Formats: sequence, C-alpha cells, structure tokens
Amino acid sequence: MKAKEGVLELLNQVLRAELTAVHQYLLHAALCKNWGYERLHEHYSHLANEEVQHSAGLMDHILYLDGTPDVEHLDPVAHGPNVEALFRADLEFEREDVESLRGAIIHCATVGDFTTRHLLEHMIEDSEEHVDWFETRLRTISQVGLERFLSEQIKK
Repeated sequence: MKAKEGVLELLNQVLRAELTAVHQYLLHAALCKNWGYERLHEHYSHLANEEVQHSAGLMDHILYLDGTPDVEHLDPVAHGPNVEALFRADLEFEREDVESLRGAIIHCATVGDFTTRHLLEHMIEDSEEHVDWFETRLRTISQVGLERFLSEQIKK
C-alpha cells in the first residue's frame, strides 16, 4: 500500500523515539538493578518490552506502506545519578512523545490515513499512562521523601 503524504516520515520519527525509549528503559532497568531496587528494575524491564512491541508494530506498518524503517538513528538516551533523576528524565521523554504522537495523529487524520492514525492512538494511550506513572512516583517522592519511597522498591 502506498503511504499518504508525510506519513512515512512521521512514522520513522515515532520509531526513532520508540527505539530510543527501549535503550533508555533498558539502561534504567540495569541501573535500578545495580542499585538494588528490584521493583523498579521489574517495572523498567516491562516498559522496555512494551516499547519493543511498539517498535515492531511501527516497523511492520512502515513496511506495509512500502517504506523503509529507519533503525539506524536514536535520540540521546537520558540517564542520571539516582532514581529521582531517572524519573524526571523519563517524564520529560514521555511528555515529548505524547506531543509528537498527537501531531502525527492529527496529520494522519488530515491526509485520510485512518489505519496509521489508529495505530498511533493506541500508542498514545500507553504513553499517557507512562506520563501518569512517572508523575505519580515523583509526587509520592515529594510527599514521603526519597528514602521512604526507595525503601519500598527494594523487593517485589
């Protein structure tokens, strides 16, 4: 199937963000494991797997539209010296992802590509859930303190 105007470019931008998220969340999972936060390691591993699924779906859709998935480029992978810094970086990343997806969804609706729009709408639901998860954790940290929060992350 032939892609509508601008759709392949947008899909490859979204793919780049998803592949970056895979790397970022794998790094954050490894950091949390190294720091001894088993629950956070598990959650970040889950996020990385979710982003792998999104990436695979995007690649399939790009190929369906007779495009070529760009898997050679990533955005910078954010990291930090502690859990709170990771949460802040990931929250910013997810907020940017939501905005990017909103723009792509609007474009797809404008050019009449409703299949791609549907794919992106499913992805934005997950990204908005991620935003909420990081906001909730940062709010909890501000309410109970970092040390108390982290003490709950050591074991499942």
